[in-house]
Amino acid sequence: MTPLELLAPAKNLACGIAAIDHGADAVYIGAPHFGARAAAGNSLDDIRQLCSYAHPFGVKIYVTLNTIVYDNELDEVHHLIDQLAEIGVDAVLVQDMGLLQFMQDKPFEIHASTQTDNRTVEKVRWLQQIGFSRAVLARELSAEEIAEIHSEVPDIELEVFVHGALCVSYSGICYASQHCFQRSANRGECAQFCRMRFSLFDADGVEIEHERYLLSLKDMNQSDNLERLIKAGAVSFKIEGRLKDVAYVKNVTAAYSERLNAFIRQHPDDYCRASKGRCEYTFTPNLNRTFNRGYTSYFMNGRQPGIASFDTPKAVGEFVGKVKEIRGDSFNVAGTASFANGDGLCFLNQDRQFEGFRANRVVGNRIYPFKMPAALRPGMSLYRNNDQEFERILSKPSATRKIPVSISLHAVNDGFELSAGNAKVHFVAEHQLAQKSPRENLVRQLSKLGDTIYECTQVDVPEDFNYFIPNSQLSDMRRQLIDALSQTNHNVKRARVAGCPGVKELSYLNNISNHQSAAFYGTDELSAYELKGGDGPIMQCRHCLRYSLGYCVKRGGKRPTWREPLSLVLGDGRRFRLEFDCTRCQMNVYSSER
Repeated sequence: MTPLELLAPAKNLACGIAAIDHGADAVYIGAPHFGARAAAGNSLDDIRQLCSYAHPFGVKIYVTLNTIVYDNELDEVHHLIDQLAEIGVDAVLVQDMGLLQFMQDKPFEIHASTQTDNRTVEKVRWLQQIGFSRAVLARELSAEEIAEIHSEVPDIELEVFVHGALCVSYSGICYASQHCFQRSANRGECAQFCRMRFSLFDADGVEIEHERYLLSLKDMNQSDNLERLIKAGAVSFKIEGRLKDVAYVKNVTAAYSERLNAFIRQHPDDYCRASKGRCEYTFTPNLNRTFNRGYTSYFMNGRQPGIASFDTPKAVGEFVGKVKEIRGDSFNVAGTASFANGDGLCFLNQDRQFEGFRANRVVGNRIYPFKMPAALRPGMSLYRNNDQEFERILSKPSATRKIPVSISLHAVNDGFELSAGNAKVHFVAEHQLAQKSPRENLVRQLSKLGDTIYECTQVDVPEDFNYFIPNSQLSDMRRQLIDALSQTNHNVKRARVAGCPGVKELSYLNNISNHQSAAFYGTDELSAYELKGGDGPIMQCRHCLRYSLGYCVKRGGKRPTWREPLSLVLGDGRRFRLEFDCTRCQMNVYSSER
């Protein structure tokens, strides 16, 4: 039977606990330093608390140490790895190969972060050979490409992103933020170059597109493609969002947990969840009601149009209807959505710019904005990017997670034995015959699991059991059984780092930023872009502007009338040359100086 893991993000301890309560099988969280989201670091004490909360459910905690590291930081990161091992984390995500030396014989798995650019069979095979137990695959891969990797390298776990924000460049090889702002994406400090507004010019200076968000992608949503990913060989399904708030974590985790459960119910002999516990929610999960830039399945089914959001890099949210009638300081909406005071709404104006506003007062489907948008017109589509009622529900306790247990009571020679699952407790006591049937009281007392993480689904008492046990003793037996259940060993696989088989061509793309990493690759050169720059592209993208604008002749588009190379130009005049590598079906972005 194959365990399936829903992997949820945690900005902090509260988000991590919410993820567990709402159905996560694993949680990934940043350490105090060296995570690819520098703004989402957490104390070791918080990570320890999260492990303590998670492990009784069989939920695993993964810590992100997935930045490149400089020589003067090696001692600090070595000490941190030792502390994480002592805390009992289940895995550490790594980008910098120089850190592998510190992880010899540690009691946690080593996962290859998506920052290591895992998009080919050859790369994943190499990662497996050098000791990684899991590879987090590039977001850009199709179901067929994932299946090929699994077929060729079956002995490594494959983790795939299923939901959330998309980086336009292959992860780990984006240097645009470093080049433009001296903020390295490989150091967790991305300045979101891809969410900026660009104009597009051809080689003759003709403007093709004026100030649009040409590198900004919609958000990923693979909720309808989980079965394809499972059949392709993925075992862990990752939700992006270590900078997102707790409401996002609750809603998205619950939505995907329900989808995984529905799939498992159809295939109960082949698949199971990777952790224990049954969740009940006070709300109906709805991905459309959570932060999103519009959704795309990206390259799941191969290249397709509509993956980008050229008009805004911000949340668009849920379509809620069309503007029907504007009357002075208010308007009404044609549609079935209900609104609440304070809802955040937006629309695309005639200049193709999104405008947002707040609903100050709502009467039925008539909305009174705090300030009436001058550009709003009848017939325009309206979107809600902040749902006050949904946020209110999610701001309160919104889920409980309990592990179902069946309790059995038996008489033994010198007393009684109480068991549930793999836990068993023995009590020495006299066998005192009951004056009347004890069954009803035994079931009632043993079922009282209170505020524990367990819920009793059945109490099994043999038909011929006719012994009196005082309620005080039953309570003591029940408490000891819960303690035994909670102490069930939490086993983790031990990852061992093998020797490096060698990498032939080294460049800034290997992100070698310390001498320990250099030694791993068999070189003396620290070639990271952050240290020396590079002659190649600052971005490698599967997103292709030629295709998105309808000019990919190879795929049935119009023949371009422009003369290449094309250039992206920021508002401050900085230019970035585009190269269309049709052999790899890839768009490369170069700095203007190269």
